[in-house]
Amino acid sequence: MKNAAAKNSQLTVQPRRWGLEFSLNGWVFLSLMLFMGLAAVNSQANLLFAFFGLMIGVLIVSVIICWLVMRRVTIGRVLPEHFTVGRPVTINYQISNQKRFWPTLSLTLTELDSVEAFTSQPLAYLLHAGPGMTATIPASVVPRRRGLYTLNEYRVWTSFPFGFVRCSMVRQQQETALIYPALGKVDPRLLARFTAAERSGAMIRPKRGGQDEFYGLKEYRQGENPRWIHWKRSARTGTLVTREMTLVSPPRLVLLVDTCCPNPTPQELAEGERAIAMAASLASHALETGLLVGLCAWSDKWVSIQPSRGKQHLREIMTALARLPRNSSQDLQSLLENAGDLIKAGSTAVLFTPQDVESAFGAGGRSSMVVLSSSQPRDQGWFRFDPAIDFEDVENA
Repeated sequence: MKNAAAKNSQLTVQPRRWGLEFSLNGWVFLSLMLFMGLAAVNSQANLLFAFFGLMIGVLIVSVIICWLVMRRVTIGRVLPEHFTVGRPVTINYQISNQKRFWPTLSLTLTELDSVEAFTSQPLAYLLHAGPGMTATIPASVVPRRRGLYTLNEYRVWTSFPFGFVRCSMVRQQQETALIYPALGKVDPRLLARFTAAERSGAMIRPKRGGQDEFYGLKEYRQGENPRWIHWKRSARTGTLVTREMTLVSPPRLVLLVDTCCPNPTPQELAEGERAIAMAASLASHALETGLLVGLCAWSDKWVSIQPSRGKQHLREIMTALARLPRNSSQDLQSLLENAGDLIKAGSTAVLFTPQDVESAFGAGGRSSMVVLSSSQPRDQGWFRFDPAIDFEDVENA
């Protein structure tokens, strides 16, 4: 899988821009070389002319070796499946030296696009790659903003062998990096409020089609298990009927994420980001404990995800949360109206909002709604995030 991903990520475009510049040591060396040349012209001393020529030769050799090191190098970027705000992750670069004789030495690579998504600019360093060899070098980054970002241009350079000149080129390889919202630790007491329905008799949520308890009788259909046929009733009525059993299902959570902020201020935007991170944290922990989780939120259109479970379902929810934009039109009332189909009997709606909502909402039947406001310290206390995460840094794709 890794080899296939690396093969697919190989560059297919030629170098876009070349550059040659002097380093600080190079400018010092160039100044000394010019001084040596002026001294040789003024004094007409053969020894000074020899040193002047030697310095020119060193400079020319530096440029030639830099050029030889950089040529015929193929670079592939291998991104992880996703990133998470505040969690270190590694981007791997596969550098192939396609030269027959010359090695590739002291190569540095840095990203140029979407660097604002990370706490520092992604940077990787290659010490050595022999002729015909492929080396994998890692770059450790820490995402700081959620969203979908595009990584395209990056710069590769070397100042080998003397550090006087730096030869660089800019290449392109367009890929997308999906950064999930920050994930914090959820207080076990909060999850206990949702999982209690599995253990309390009056709150157990049965559904048809299981093998736990007797539910009722129904007409037998071809292909059903004959051992569930109720023979006494069938003999009395003359029609085959079968017993229908129940299956006790775990609670279903429907996460309602309110992102409405018509007059954004830095504080309100930060609370909106915190609400999204709280929803992502609860979704991750609830799915790990076996609960069914759904989602309703505004993302240029209403996104409704039916309650389910599994890793693929978690990726679907996290992707939707990562890509939620700023919302200035769809308010809390619109959210509740559009979530009506998801909030069914036996479901628990959990509303995440940056607003100060004091009252809980009833959803009818056995459903209930839990309101968690990211602006209230009592609700923030259910979640513990890394102190290094800055929710005020809210620019996202």
